[in-house]
Amino acid sequence: MNISYNWLKNYLDIEKTPNELSLILTDIGLEVEAVEKIQSIPGGLEGLVVGEVISAEQHPNADKLRVTKVDVGTGTALDIVCGAPNCRAGLKVIVATVGTTCHPTSGEPFKITKSKIRGEVSEGMLCGEDEIGLGSSHAGIVELPEDAKVGTLVKEFYQMEDDYCFEIGLTPNRADAASHLGVARDLAAYFRKSYTLPDVSSFTTPAAANTTTVDVKNTEACPRYSGVRISGVKVGASPDWLKEKLNAIGIRTINNIVDITNYVLHDLGQPLHAFDANKISGNKVVVRLANEGELFTTLDGVERKLSSEDLVIADDSKPMCIAGVFGGEYSGVSEGTTEIFLESAYFNSVYVRKTAKRHGLKTDSSFRFERGTDPNITVFALQRAALLIQEIAGGVVSSTVSDHYPNPVAPFAFDVDCKNVQRLIGKEIPAEEIKEIIEALGINIIAEKEEVFSVEVPAYKVDVTREVDVTEEVLRIYGYNNIELKSQILASLNTQDKPDKEVVLNQIADLLIGNGYREILSNSLTKLSYVDDESTAVRLLNPLSSDLDTMRQNLVYSMLTAISYNQKRKATDLKFFEYGKTYHLLDEGYSERQRMVLGIVGNQSKEQWNVTSGAVSFYNLKAAVDMIVKRLKVEGLQVVETTNANLTYGLDYMKGQKVLVSLGAVATEALKKADVDGQVYYADFDWDLVIRSIRKNEIKFKEVSKYPAVRRDLALLLDDSVTFEQLKNVALKSERKLLKAVNIFDVYKGDKLPEGKKSYALSFTIQDEEKTLNDKQIDSIIQKLILNFEKETGAVVR
Repeated sequence: MNISYNWLKNYLDIEKTPNELSLILTDIGLEVEAVEKIQSIPGGLEGLVVGEVISAEQHPNADKLRVTKVDVGTGTALDIVCGAPNCRAGLKVIVATVGTTCHPTSGEPFKITKSKIRGEVSEGMLCGEDEIGLGSSHAGIVELPEDAKVGTLVKEFYQMEDDYCFEIGLTPNRADAASHLGVARDLAAYFRKSYTLPDVSSFTTPAAANTTTVDVKNTEACPRYSGVRISGVKVGASPDWLKEKLNAIGIRTINNIVDITNYVLHDLGQPLHAFDANKISGNKVVVRLANEGELFTTLDGVERKLSSEDLVIADDSKPMCIAGVFGGEYSGVSEGTTEIFLESAYFNSVYVRKTAKRHGLKTDSSFRFERGTDPNITVFALQRAALLIQEIAGGVVSSTVSDHYPNPVAPFAFDVDCKNVQRLIGKEIPAEEIKEIIEALGINIIAEKEEVFSVEVPAYKVDVTREVDVTEEVLRIYGYNNIELKSQILASLNTQDKPDKEVVLNQIADLLIGNGYREILSNSLTKLSYVDDESTAVRLLNPLSSDLDTMRQNLVYSMLTAISYNQKRKATDLKFFEYGKTYHLLDEGYSERQRMVLGIVGNQSKEQWNVTSGAVSFYNLKAAVDMIVKRLKVEGLQVVETTNANLTYGLDYMKGQKVLVSLGAVATEALKKADVDGQVYYADFDWDLVIRSIRKNEIKFKEVSKYPAVRRDLALLLDDSVTFEQLKNVALKSERKLLKAVNIFDVYKGDKLPEGKKSYALSFTIQDEEKTLNDKQIDSIIQKLILNFEKETGAVVR
């Protein structure tokens, strides 16, 4: 929302500078996000002064130039060369002195410098309209009146005043401040001053009136509807002052009638709409709900299909406007309009909000109606706009004011106890000061007893309905910065377990979803044939069916059931994960264990013409598991062959003597039970152990080494029984400080190797974080690795 500094001055005297006022506005809850200087003329005529031509002689080297001496009030006449045909002695002129930047009507700004023109010194410029942005005339220099005082700043001579636009981040609860009047009310409360409303006392209606009939069909959606007819208007351009007001807050001017309705909207916060009265069929305005599917063309030329929940302003045959949101193309004001019907209404915020959202329309009117406008200002705003139309567009009020207000909105009435206000704020603010602030905010105190006030809150303060809301209002005006922090702060201890299980789970879920996995949620009930150990199974006493008679002991069949369901519906490339519990009956009683499982099947990616996708493998699953382990920062794991009965082959990541995660290929028997096609790769995390393992994790910062890392490769001939994990452990034990990583990048088995042998190609990353390694140090490390490989695994370097 944009608010003009000069516009606010229409309501109250402001002695603060724009920057000072922006801080005050922020302090009282109207956060100023930006302050922009606004000038009606680019450059604001800065640096230009009134001068008088003392003499004007013919230039010795140019027929169309004159050499002048100009008095600018400094005591020393300036020599200025001028080519304007109307340049003569005795003329009062506008002078741009050396150093002034001129902003022409068209073209780029330019700076005045001291120069020589055809051999004669020129210390400035005598200005024409187009050269300083005053107009488009290029006929000659501007001739000022004879009484213009030499040395006066031109911006003062033209009584030009810079404006400043405050960009306010209005919160949804501050509907009462969505106008210059609303902001002025808050400032008046802060400064403890009164503000002045526009004078509408001259508004009159004729005795013999041509009244447009108004029929409000739905008083719930439209509690109040006011209107008046104005005849003899002449639609045209708005005066400069009105254009400047609207331009200052970023509103595009259209014509005088529309500009006046926009002006009143931003001035008082009351949206208005002007209809071409001659286009109102039957001279009748009907406020009703639209017919379902009724077509309506809005001002932007778009035909929209209305809902039966949309409130419209119609005549006796068709809609003319979507109430509170957007006007219609047919009934709007045009250049040929001479009669208008001016509407000022109070619409139910819920109806407007739903309609605006339904049609994707956001307008200045809907912005205010959605949050709640003042039901008691409609007639005042109507009178204000009507007087402006008479002044600017030459019209006259030709009807009485139609005002349908069957159920007036009452003020919010309740009690405010000063002790409660002081307790919530945390400071002993005197009761008299609380009373003063409440009254300054426009809240009426109708009774008072022992520092308890019975208040009536005006209906425009839609968010102030309780004692606590008044407390917030008092605190805004009193000032948050005026509440001192106590030397002692009382706080309750946070007894929540660390780490937060839900936070960790959500982090891993986001990680998996980002890598193409989808979360599934399965029933905890399963069939007895799916359990791992019937002796520890938790059976139901009264099962609904034989397929749901046991609490699950694993999540592998839950995963396989979901995969089978999708495969039967032609979804074959699947990546699933699930978080859930398993249930066991042990000697010590019932036990629940948290698990997280992953399952993949099918191809690595969808089929595409330019990409060849292979089937998923164990290593695709291992990459996902390693990614999770790395994200959780679980360290010190040992890798062994899996003992999980549901896996044909795979690995177990051990944390001490416990299995943190088992991963591998699902056993064929399990696949047949669940009726799954293809090989499924499955990982099962003991989530309770995961949480215990990361409980003491700390975030540590380590500077990136500025010394380079070195890679060396070795090809080793090994027995089939030797695993990569064994080689990795041997390498890391051989060089604990400088060896940073060990990886395998090639495996070969074939007839070119002896029976029972295989070849591994390993890479080693070596780095010293304190200095650059030399070849001698690197070779020493590699020789140590070779020696230990030969000694502990029987490896031979190929």
